Amino acid sequence: MEPLSLLLLLVMGVVAGAINAAVGSGSLLTLPVLMAVGLPPGVAVRTNTVGMFFSTVGSVLGYRREIDAERPQLPPLVLVSTLGATAGALLLLASPASTLDVVVPVLIVVALALVVFQKPLTAALHSSSRKRADRREAAAREQAARGDAGAASSVPTASATSAGSGERSPLRSPALLGSLGAASVYGGYFTAAQGVLYLGILGVFTGRSMGSVNAVKNLMSLCVNLAAALIYVIAFFALGTQIVWLASLAIAVGSLLGGFFGAHLAKRLPEWALRGVIVVVALSALLREVL
Repeated sequence: MEPLSLLLLLVMGVVAGAINAAVGSGSLLTLPVLMAVGLPPGVAVRTNTVGMFFSTVGSVLGYRREIDAERPQLPPLVLVSTLGATAGALLLLASPASTLDVVVPVLIVVALALVVFQKPLTAALHSSSRKRADRREAAAREQAARGDAGAASSVPTASATSAGSGERSPLRSPALLGSLGAASVYGGYFTAAQGVLYLGILGVFTGRSMGSVNAVKNLMSLCVNLAAALIYVIAFFALGTQIVWLASLAIAVGSLLGGFFGAHLAKRLPEWALRGVIVVVALSALLREVL
């Protein structure tokens, strides 16, 4: 690979690492460069994944305090994201690269919709949950009115559940874990725009701001990129699967620096700015894929 191409990948790696720390989708900068210099799509994805892993290392280091605050809720997320990414990476090795032309635009549209419509979706989910709780309480009151005190006491009300076990973290919601697992399969398969998916899903199911779930998103991206990179490295040594190591190194150095310093920048950005960056990056990625 020519020195000028490596320099360009280094610069793109810095910018991509910063974008990954803030919102994700940094690979949408480095991957097209790899393909533009002549790498086939599958080789480009593997080379990019190995290099961009280091951007997630920098991002996690930059958010280490916020991640530590979420530590009790993280084991299921780590497990789901790692298993999903492993499945996605194996799928990439077994499938033709041409399938990316169909899958990527669809997933970017879904991610963009989640980000744009986060607030109404969150309100709808919370309303549905509240209605179910109200129905349970109404059933309990009806049984009590009939004199069936024993049965009434066995029906847990929302307040009793909350008092007895504490409020359950939305980060452990089966619906959230399932959605993140599916997004992690995509992340292991392609990696680009996975951060947009994670932020959208986390925002919808937790009702929290983009900035407050960014630390969780960065940790999940680390797990996904690590799992996928390990699969590709094993395939390189065991099966001779191609990875362009010099290109991966250039991206790795740039993205590690960009990921660390970008994390500090992301903490200072307001939510509307994060959301705006996500929309611009997602639309740019979609246009790149369909044009």
